Amino acid sequence: MTKQQKAALVRTAGYLILLLGCICVLLPLSWMVITSLKSMADITLSRGLKLFPSGPTLGNFVNIWKEYPIATYIKNSAIAVGGSTIFGVICAALCGYGLSRYEFKGKAFLLNFLLVTQMFPAVMKIIPYYKILVNLHLNNTRSGLLIVYASFSIPFCTWMMYGYFKSIPTGLDEAARVDGSSAFHTFYKIILPIAIPGLVATVIYAFLQNWNEYMFASVLMSADEKKTITYAISTMADAYKIQWNYLMCAAMISSVPTLAVFVVMQKYLIAGMTAGAVKE
Repeated sequence: MTKQQKAALVRTAGYLILLLGCICVLLPLSWMVITSLKSMADITLSRGLKLFPSGPTLGNFVNIWKEYPIATYIKNSAIAVGGSTIFGVICAALCGYGLSRYEFKGKAFLLNFLLVTQMFPAVMKIIPYYKILVNLHLNNTRSGLLIVYASFSIPFCTWMMYGYFKSIPTGLDEAARVDGSSAFHTFYKIILPIAIPGLVATVIYAFLQNWNEYMFASVLMSADEKKTITYAISTMADAYKIQWNYLMCAAMISSVPTLAVFVVMQKYLIAGMTAGAVKE
């Protein structure tokens, strides 16, 4: 077998793997969209797997908006996730810049500690978080959930910003100091604008991670008017009745913000995630 034939075989295998991956990703999404357009009768009376609805309808979206406080669920998620993302990214940017520019005793330990915190399963943290929020009278509040979500995202977001700031030459900081610029002014006016791709990538990561979170929201937010959209979807099914079309409608509504954020900012996400990975 010649080199050209081997290269063609490798390319073909790669395309087949990519095609299989696309099918694995798109098939559940397709099923979600199609089921959201089915009537309940179409679901319960069908025999076997019926791919397409006999009478597609958008009435499910109207009905679910009337029967459930979807707007309230989305607002709760937006407040908790939006606030935690903003707070977490600000902290991560400041910490990442400091770690990338200054040497101090214990720096390596701190970086490793931030990484180690991501190795513990989230289920181990439920009881400690719950006890802390109860003692602070923040359980069952959006503020308490905001703090929990921010604590999730800050460690890894700090690592992301640290890697991006490391790829920016320190000569810019030195030139700014020669011109009389303070450390914060250098960070805010010179370095941060250059780090916009990494900052956007960090925002996307924190937003997607927190928006899709279910476990902590289900434990820390018991009041119906405080539920997030991801937790509320799970409560739409009970032991006596499961309306799959309503569940899929809610899932589609929940997916819109994440898809919109990713589509709009995907080029920054790729640039930010790969920054600092290539060494000269």
